[in-house]
Amino acid sequence: MLIKDMAARLQITPRAIRYYEEKGLIKPQKADESGYRHFTEEDVWKLQTVVTLREVGMQIEDIRLVMEKMEDQQGSLLHHLELQRSVLYSRWVEMSKLIQTTETMIERVKHDGVMDAAALYELAEGNKRLRQTRDNWVDRWNFDQIADHYDELVLGEREGFNPHENYEYVLDTVVAAANPQEGEQGLDAGIGTGNLASRFALRGIHMSGFDQSLQMLQKCRQKHPFIPTKLGTFFAIPFLENGFDFVVTSYAMNHLTDEQKLLALAEFNRVLKPGGRLVIADLMFIDQAERERHLRALRDAGEEEAIRIIEDKWYADRSRLIEGLQDLGFDVQAKRLTRYVHLLLANPL
Repeated sequence: MLIKDMAARLQITPRAIRYYEEKGLIKPQKADESGYRHFTEEDVWKLQTVVTLREVGMQIEDIRLVMEKMEDQQGSLLHHLELQRSVLYSRWVEMSKLIQTTETMIERVKHDGVMDAAALYELAEGNKRLRQTRDNWVDRWNFDQIADHYDELVLGEREGFNPHENYEYVLDTVVAAANPQEGEQGLDAGIGTGNLASRFALRGIHMSGFDQSLQMLQKCRQKHPFIPTKLGTFFAIPFLENGFDFVVTSYAMNHLTDEQKLLALAEFNRVLKPGGRLVIADLMFIDQAERERHLRALRDAGEEEAIRIIEDKWYADRSRLIEGLQDLGFDVQAKRLTRYVHLLLANPL
């Protein structure tokens, strides 16, 4: 078919088709001396893919990479689409925060009758700091690389320091604390390989999950194909507001700084239904004083490896988490489950 036929079929302009051809995304054959472009059904399929990816905001260079890999790498398109969805949710959450900041600025101006430049600057700077806190997270632990043997790491017996001791007991306690009811919708934040979410699913509870590691998600999907999962982060959970009766998370928030943890709590609150509950089981100290006493005791005992492991992550300050949850309107119950793992049950006031 000719370019005009292609344009009519896909409802785009010939100019757009020429642009994508110039960028090397499609390569139609040309007739002998006429020079007219001749498009095949394969060209139609490729151009449909290009148009679709552009609609969700993917950049030309990223689309080119997708197109190059699609023929020889199964799942490449799915990977890039999931990545794009995660980016879109991040932009959406950030835009929501910007709108809230702007609304606050407008209300202040209305109330005061004048524009207080210092106050407005403070609001803008606060929003900037939030964005930087979200953007500064880096996967220093390379979860994509450890996905295949993650279950061995957390379930296997080990000598010496073991932050995952009584792992299955901890997960069972999370399920009991969440107290799932028939017909409820639950979310596992940082689902990993699905060890926690599957416990709920086996009880007939509809579970969803997200994780920032594609390889961990692929492992989860192999083990538990009945649990829908998405690529996403704690700072932009890839689900809309008020979708879940409860949110659970285990052994994940210790990879977030104290400031990032507070952002994650706000995201949990966003995706919970009114009256929804939250259960966190993670590595914590009661407060900073307990952390310092414990590290001092380990140092006196020559337990340098234990200190290294603790300092490699961000064990939570339980008191700060409780305060953050209370600021969001939750009543919080706290319980120590193992030497390092604490459980927080947050119910609405």
